Amino acid sequence: MNMQTKEETKELEKLYAETVHRVQRGVISKGKVIAVKNDVVVVDIGYKSEGIIPLSEFTEAELLGLKEGDVVEVLVEKINDREGVITVSKGRATKIRAWEALTAAYNSNSKVAGKVIEKTKGGLIVDVLGVKAFLPASQVDIKIIKSLDSYIGQTVSLRILKLVPPRSHSNISADYIAGTSLIVSRRSIVEEERQIKKEETLKILKEGAILKGVVKNITDYGVFVDIGGIDGLLHISDMSWGRVNHPSEFFSIGDEKEFIILKYDGETHKVTLGYKQKKADPWLSVEEKYKLGMKVIGKVVTITEYGVFVEVEEGLEGLIHVSELDWSPRQKHPSKYVSAGEEVEAKVINVNRDERRLSLSIRQLKPKPWEIVGERYRVGQIITGKIKTITDFGAFVRLPEGVDGLIHISDISWTKHIKHPSEVLKKGQKVEAVVLSSDPEKERMALGIKQLKPDPWHDEIPAKLKLGDERKGKVLRITDFGIFVELEGEVEGLVYSSEVNTSKDLKEGDEIWVRVIKVNVDERKIGLSMKNVKTSEN
Repeated sequence: MNMQTKEETKELEKLYAETVHRVQRGVISKGKVIAVKNDVVVVDIGYKSEGIIPLSEFTEAELLGLKEGDVVEVLVEKINDREGVITVSKGRATKIRAWEALTAAYNSNSKVAGKVIEKTKGGLIVDVLGVKAFLPASQVDIKIIKSLDSYIGQTVSLRILKLVPPRSHSNISADYIAGTSLIVSRRSIVEEERQIKKEETLKILKEGAILKGVVKNITDYGVFVDIGGIDGLLHISDMSWGRVNHPSEFFSIGDEKEFIILKYDGETHKVTLGYKQKKADPWLSVEEKYKLGMKVIGKVVTITEYGVFVEVEEGLEGLIHVSELDWSPRQKHPSKYVSAGEEVEAKVINVNRDERRLSLSIRQLKPKPWEIVGERYRVGQIITGKIKTITDFGAFVRLPEGVDGLIHISDISWTKHIKHPSEVLKKGQKVEAVVLSSDPEKERMALGIKQLKPDPWHDEIPAKLKLGDERKGKVLRITDFGIFVELEGEVEGLVYSSEVNTSKDLKEGDEIWVRVIKVNVDERKIGLSMKNVKTSEN
């Protein structure tokens, strides 16, 4: 066996003494993993005794990757030479190193990364290198944050505003350290980044330039856009060449789009943006693109009492006046014909670039009702319709095609003397009538009800009423020149004043016996007499 020299022995004693001096309570040492047991991890920290780390100080992921020979930093908590055991803490060593790194970052004003783990009163709790830091709500961003919940789980860059580290290593615990304080700010990082972007933006910012921007706020009069560290205003009037009811129809917060710089004030840094100006004004070429008579397809965007606005292309709307929706003489409200968002086909009937007016028509794509009537109906044809209007001179009948034919008062009855059409016809009444004449160009049609039956004056009345015949009739009207009497429940005759039996006190509705003394077929008149009537009732 080789014997050690005195020099070698002294050198070993020196190294041993230095090691023992280095490994003492409260000092961080490097430990090499010797074994992983059921409840502890055994490490060699260069001392005569081995260090013991509770298994609970390792995460599951750390334990899965832990193997013999791995080196971990530990804090020496307790040395028991008698039992040959040293208790060490990996967690507390990690905390100490974290606070050292945080202190260095604070002193150098460096950035640190932190993960937002929860919301608390007045702000957020952030995990920074394993240390819980407070991020006040006012320090989250340069803009007002409506909800802090969206930040939970995010990893963000921070700068330390306030730091009060532990007074000694013995005060450090895994979760909370009494007397410590760590307050951080994200706002300062955002401001720095925004300033950098602003400086870059200013290099290229000029009128006419097209820059990308992010919509950050929406108002009734426009939207505010961050174009790179600088906010610009896009007014509602510069969003589209067409109608814009509200900016929210075109933009949402967070939208990233390209905008054109309309105006830039270098002193105030006020920026006015444009969006519609990226495209040419469609009204400039409207007369070249849209010719009279051509068909267009568009989407209904607005419905008013006087008509419907249809978008035929982006930024270009045409108006279908209420009178151009239907051929009916009495138009309904436009909403009865079309719905908002509906796609419709229309005909161009007027184009005016200077007045920015494009007039369209739906009804002119349909046949005129009178044209249909002219094709469908012939003189002598029987039609069915409802009485739409009654006037002093007749009644208008609505045909299925939506046009009205006139029944003149003289064409209601062959035999009755009608003072007003309402005596025999009612509004809404369904009637049959004969087409007497039709003039589609002048939009006229004459109808008759009495023509449904043959003219009784030709054969029927002369055959029934002979001179000298006595008939029972009902008094209709009493006048100065005689009494009108209804005979056979249909035809009227006149008792001449000279032929009235003055001994009778008559009133309308009374029944009397009369004698036929005149039948004039040409003039359609029947003369009657109450005198010399053989019937005993007289």
